[in-house]
Amino acid sequence: MKQIKTLLGSLLVTSLLFVSCDQSKEMHDDSTEIVTKSEKDSVGYTYEYVTNDPTGLRLYTLDNGLKVYLSKNTDEPKIQTYIAVRAGSTYDPKETTGLAHYLEHMLFKGTHELGTLNWETESSYLHQISDLYEAHKIAINPEEKLAIYRKIDSVSLIASNYCVANEYDKITQSMGATGTNAHTSVEETVYKNKIPSNELNKWLALESDRFGELVLRLFHTELEAVFEEFNRSQDNDYFKMYHATMSSLFPTHPYGTQTTIGTAEHLKNPSMVAIHNYFDKYYVPNNMALVLVGDIDYDKTIKAVDDTFGKLKRKEVTHPTLPKEAPITSPVIKEVYGPTAENVTIAFRSPGVGTDGEKYLMLCDMIMANGNAGLIDLNLNQKQVVQRASCYPNFMNDYGYHQFNGTPRANQTLEEVKDLLLEQIDKLKKGEFEDWMIDAVVNDLKLNQTRQYENSTALASAYYDAFIHHQNWEDRVKLLDDLKNINKEDLIAFANDFYKENYVVIYKHQGEDENIVKVQNPKITQVNLNRDKQSEYFTKFIEMETAPLEPQYVDFDKAIQKISLANGVEVSYIENELNDLFQLYILFDMGSDNNKDLSTALNYLEYVGTAKYSPEELKKEFYKLGVNYYVGVDNDQTYVALRGLKENLPKGLSLLEELWDNAVANQETYNKYVDQIAKGRQDNISEKSFILWNGLMNYGKYGEDSSLRNIYTVSQLKEKDPKDLVDLIKGLKNYKQRIFYYGKDIDAAIANLNDQHKLKGALKQYPKANVYQEDETGGNVYFVDYDMVQTEMLFLAKSAPFDPKNMAASTLFNSYFGSGLSSIVFQEIRESKALAYSAFASYSNASEKDKSNYVYAYIGTQANKMPQAVDAMIYLMKNMPDAEQQFNAAKDAALKKIAAQRITKTSIFWRYETQKKKGIDYDNREEIYNTIKNMTLEDLHTFFDENIKNEDYNVMVIGNKNEVDMEALKQLGNVKELDVDYLFNYEKPKGLRNSDL
Repeated sequence: MKQIKTLLGSLLVTSLLFVSCDQSKEMHDDSTEIVTKSEKDSVGYTYEYVTNDPTGLRLYTLDNGLKVYLSKNTDEPKIQTYIAVRAGSTYDPKETTGLAHYLEHMLFKGTHELGTLNWETESSYLHQISDLYEAHKIAINPEEKLAIYRKIDSVSLIASNYCVANEYDKITQSMGATGTNAHTSVEETVYKNKIPSNELNKWLALESDRFGELVLRLFHTELEAVFEEFNRSQDNDYFKMYHATMSSLFPTHPYGTQTTIGTAEHLKNPSMVAIHNYFDKYYVPNNMALVLVGDIDYDKTIKAVDDTFGKLKRKEVTHPTLPKEAPITSPVIKEVYGPTAENVTIAFRSPGVGTDGEKYLMLCDMIMANGNAGLIDLNLNQKQVVQRASCYPNFMNDYGYHQFNGTPRANQTLEEVKDLLLEQIDKLKKGEFEDWMIDAVVNDLKLNQTRQYENSTALASAYYDAFIHHQNWEDRVKLLDDLKNINKEDLIAFANDFYKENYVVIYKHQGEDENIVKVQNPKITQVNLNRDKQSEYFTKFIEMETAPLEPQYVDFDKAIQKISLANGVEVSYIENELNDLFQLYILFDMGSDNNKDLSTALNYLEYVGTAKYSPEELKKEFYKLGVNYYVGVDNDQTYVALRGLKENLPKGLSLLEELWDNAVANQETYNKYVDQIAKGRQDNISEKSFILWNGLMNYGKYGEDSSLRNIYTVSQLKEKDPKDLVDLIKGLKNYKQRIFYYGKDIDAAIANLNDQHKLKGALKQYPKANVYQEDETGGNVYFVDYDMVQTEMLFLAKSAPFDPKNMAASTLFNSYFGSGLSSIVFQEIRESKALAYSAFASYSNASEKDKSNYVYAYIGTQANKMPQAVDAMIYLMKNMPDAEQQFNAAKDAALKKIAAQRITKTSIFWRYETQKKKGIDYDNREEIYNTIKNMTLEDLHTFFDENIKNEDYNVMVIGNKNEVDMEALKQLGNVKELDVDYLFNYEKPKGLRNSDL
């Protein structure tokens, strides 16, 4: 299913009750008028609201112009917060691209009170650094520039004596916040936290101070982090394709002429003055929105917001007038090169947000591809004409675009895929889609919005998206009803007017990218973190009291009800109290470790029909109902599942059972399916993240004998009879099974299952599972050569067998040491030494009681920084620094996260399933909470000494062999270069190439 964000921006659910396709006209006729009204709350603030808005939005505007979006969601005692600024890379000055993004990074550095030990002294050094950067920017002679940079480095070291790194992150951590981050895009910069609801007043005080002023401390080390992010973008073929698409669609508008990350030349010559000017211009309340969705009291919340953010001063804001694009009159073609799989993009420039064109394109997009019954879904993906294809729209303030993507099958050219995509567009223009599709598409969009907006984060995202795009919420609420009013004839007319020879084509080839920019390591002097100190602001803030939030634990026996079908199969169920959607899982406690044919068979089901329905007809029938079926195979579990509209459960289950019982094998579709598997494997091993986190990590744990490598070769798959696979699918019903149902009206669901899920006789026991032994770690370096700018490393050590008693200590260790912006690892490697953009470490508890825990650490860095980064990480993994205050903050964070956590809905069942695998049949978070509550830094040191300090690591490395210091790798162990096909056992073993280094 396509992500709703890409389909509709962030549309609102217009109703929580949905009907099937044949009833949708009646629903539309009975729809209630939607209008915007104003009202005063009990404390005298005026807010706008939209009638019949199921999200209950209250939209306030403070006297200083700040927009405040408030909505209540009491699923958990948390609040999703966003602070959105209408300021993105589109507004970067041409001579300082990347400025908006770099400013986003600097907003985490504190204020003249937060993060400083002596502001008067520190500020004088920051002024010096700013002046030096201005001199550095205008200097032409390389030696002069280098000399100035060395001065910047030396003054920055002195300045660091008067600051405390990461105090903002330490404060948010101490509040129990999660998801602390930010992002910058073409028209927005958005700052994020999810906080416990009892911490709201403290959070408002902190954030109103942060957005009241800008302090550019620790500037040059953070700049190195941005350079690392720049390098990551160069290693990302998707980013390169995106930029090629945007520059082709928008050759004069900043959408296409500027990238969010900026150019290397501009990053090398930053201006602190320009960043301050940008902040002063755009970071003003009348250009910002505050979004709070969660467990709030409307009246108390708006009063607290006004008391804090209301103090920010309003300024007049003028966004630049941006150029208009000339029409595209003939196809524009560009080529991009990189190591990942070949693919093609076709994009049509469109009108922007809020236009009629946006509405028509939403429908066109879903009729083309909705993940089930679109023209691309049925004619290309279902028939396996291409490896995969899809499309999505994106709408911005000035323009948008409709993008089509296709990946070729083996021996298929990119031009052939392009032509196939254009053929599907021609079918849309000719009206070659069924009359019921528009109604079905709108109902599908409503259904997916319901799923998405069950959580506060998704709804909050919709609110800030509306703000960034200057949209009235009423228009969002009415949008799906507006789509319903578009008829087929008008849609065809729009398609014929819109889709012409006015597109761009981006061919992504596999090959060396000659446009890669080499960035030199400036050899920054390690700055002081002063983690044992704190600002006066921090001291006072931590002492602020909040009403305690008591944790709540789940009684699985009460929360999960059980009943049996007439045939004796156990059904676990939880009632859906929110809406009329259901989920139904038929579970088998065996997986690919029991029978490695299961994965091949179950995934083949996608391309199988019956005597009654072709595969394409089945997809259409499910889509009409607003019901999806899906299957999954893990190492130890298999499921066949349905989800969708509760009222259509009977028809959906009937269709599923029809397919399950009467599937018909087809040799031609199976041959294509095997070819698709073969091509998919080669595409997989062109992705560096897949190689590192799947192949190398698995090899580091198991070596040659693992479930990942225990697969059929392509030649073996070709020899299989597809009828045997279909018989395996049918025979799955004969095995032991259980069912999980989430929805309303359990009695009706049971009746439907009794009526339609027919089983024959006694159920069979599961085949014995293969058991794979975990290797001992230490002394090995596994290297894969890959064309990339950065080098990525993973240190992995096998630790003790799983023990529930270690869960509390590992939780606290990860919070203090390894994960998050305020962790020891992040501070040392990125903040202090500027050696990596991303660095973290973790003690990972096993998912099963019989398996081992693991210690792992990750670094993503420039190849020329790798030896230094490795030394820094190894030292930390052997010597955990003591920071009492940071420990206390991490401890508070761990406790508050547990206190604010609520396990609800389907998560109750899946948490219970996870716990059972660990040999725990109850919610043990109470034990974890009480243990952490009593832990000291000495206790954490004991855990570190016993479980981490003396571990021996396998080191997994992916990087460019011509750039990586192989001699440095040799110091870590026996270097073995692995062929990626061998790593995954995709072809006949080619063996290890022991480096002669």
